[in-house]
Amino acid sequence: MLIGKSLRVTQILPCRTPILSSSRTKSTVSKAESVFKDTSSATFLAAAGNVDSIPSLNGLPEVVVTGRANAGKSTLFNAVLGRKTLLHTSSKAGRTRELNFYRVGAEPGKLVLVDAPGYGARGKREWGQLFDDYLETRKQLKRVYIVFNAKHGLNEIDSHMLQHLSTFLIARDGTQPFTLQSVITKVDLVPGDQLAKTIAGMKKEIFAAAPLCLPPILTSCEMKPLFGVDKVQKNIAQACGLA
Repeated sequence: MLIGKSLRVTQILPCRTPILSSSRTKSTVSKAESVFKDTSSATFLAAAGNVDSIPSLNGLPEVVVTGRANAGKSTLFNAVLGRKTLLHTSSKAGRTRELNFYRVGAEPGKLVLVDAPGYGARGKREWGQLFDDYLETRKQLKRVYIVFNAKHGLNEIDSHMLQHLSTFLIARDGTQPFTLQSVITKVDLVPGDQLAKTIAGMKKEIFAAAPLCLPPILTSCEMKPLFGVDKVQKNIAQACGLA
């Protein structure tokens, strides 16, 4: 069925954009930025259309991102990498059809970010099998990021995806090979007087489908400055043991 800074909300007013404030500390920023500060070094490494073509990449820690088509994952993670077009973005759903590997940091790199095909109505069975095989076999995988659009909320396919991902979170020996992190994008598109209720409802649905999924990070790539992107950077660095 598959495939298809630390900031806080301090006040919610009946307006289109929530009022937000930054609670970043210098130490917090420096740890995350030490991983992502060299934006020019982020580079595409390889694309894998089947299990046999997945590159080894010298065992660098990896995170993989997935989401329903047009959830905003490519836009978000371009911002995370400090680039505008490194990860392909398109108004046409289902454009990503392979696992795309991107190095973060100057060679030999600090970590690898993997962009997975979107799931949902435009997803293809073969893409789902590729993603499942990757999850089952990739020893250097540290965290899966699943992206949801605040304006659209979760649908049945999202819930099924969360349930499916949960089946990979506990290995047969009882260990947890990687963790699952939810991210909510485009929070600026939810009217301010509805934001708290919308986010609370999405959190409840995420937990119901995947109790082991980490609480969502709220983001927007349209707000100036960007909201939540530095928190995603910190989260990735921590997942990879770099902060």
